Amino acid sequence: MYSPEFYAACTAGGILSCGLTHMTVTPLDLVKCNMQIDPAKYKSITSGFGVLLKEQGVKGFFRGWVPTLLGYSAQGACKFGFYEFFKKYYSDIAGPEFASKYKTLIYLAGSASAEVIADVALCPFEAVKVRVQTQPGFARGLSDGLPKFVRSEGALGLYKGIVPLWGRQIPYTMMKFASFETIVEMIYKYSIPQPKDQCSKSLQLGVSFAGGYVAGVFCAIVSHPADNLVSFLNNAKGATVGDAVKKLGLWGLFTRGLPLRIVMIGTLTGAQWGIYDAFKVFVGLPTTGGPAPAAALAKA
Repeated sequence: MYSPEFYAACTAGGILSCGLTHMTVTPLDLVKCNMQIDPAKYKSITSGFGVLLKEQGVKGFFRGWVPTLLGYSAQGACKFGFYEFFKKYYSDIAGPEFASKYKTLIYLAGSASAEVIADVALCPFEAVKVRVQTQPGFARGLSDGLPKFVRSEGALGLYKGIVPLWGRQIPYTMMKFASFETIVEMIYKYSIPQPKDQCSKSLQLGVSFAGGYVAGVFCAIVSHPADNLVSFLNNAKGATVGDAVKKLGLWGLFTRGLPLRIVMIGTLTGAQWGIYDAFKVFVGLPTTGGPAPAAALAKA
């Protein structure tokens, strides 16, 4: 635990959990982005799928899967790897007593710190992905979309959406990790009659998925307004936050595409925690959840 090999395993688990899951839900993400960008044309989830199927065929549902896979693999590596690092780092600073007493604050601080770094890795891929998905004919994917985007808006244009991305992802990730840890702890405390270390690995992984799904619902609600802004800003050259608010309205900013995103993010987050903890079990590590690291080490 907490060796370079431990953090490398967590990083690899993060790549698998985020990259594969986000790529799998590309059709849902594509409909969501188009609902956010053009609500007049894409009025609902069902009609959105119908419009895309009619105009682009089945193949069109997977447009942008390469930047999605690469971008969220890079983000997942940083998100999970640095979360484990910062969780241990802040626990060591706090000391065993305070780390145990204020463990939720440790989770919040660790996840926020990790996400700042993770979004720097994700942002260029996200910019190209949104443009490819919402502007048919712009590019086939990452290989031709990235150079075309840079020619149009410069290299710095790839980071035009970094602040809204932080606004979406930092609260999302803080909710994702802190609520997951809390939910998992409550499940073991109130719903399972035996200590976690006496539970089978399959049961522990089931708890990870369930805790991740519930956490994902909270994540979607908290981060949705910023998600609308990210889609809007990356879709149009020179677009501003004011333009987004004017076109979508405040109510639309909070609700446009939200039901679909709740389903998508709930499933996504549950699957991510399931894959991440399954990989940890595969390499001989315990599943996520339990006391803060410093407290755990103090009791060992």
